[in-house]
Amino acid sequence: MKLSDQVRPISYLKAHAPEVIRDLTENQQPVVITLHGEAKAVLQDIASFEETQETLALLKVLALTGKAIADGKVEPVAGAFARIRDRLKN
Repeated sequence: MKLSDQVRPISYLKAHAPEVIRDLTENQQPVVITLHGEAKAVLQDIASFEETQETLALLKVLALTGKAIADGKVEPVAGAFARIRDRLKN
């Protein structure tokens, strides 16, 4: 389904809120809410929202890892394990 098929004015949301919520849950397609003809908000089901948040968190971790590598803040695993072994011996 195209996103353009999911555009609704806020008046529609006010009059059909239970139906919109039910459709969100069943179809897992976001709904764009307009105010005076201008897109103002996006509604989505909770499962899709949580999935999006988890994906964003993973992308942030990847970005931070890439930055750490670029900044030279990482070391080869062999060296890290050797340092840990030395600490455990002492």
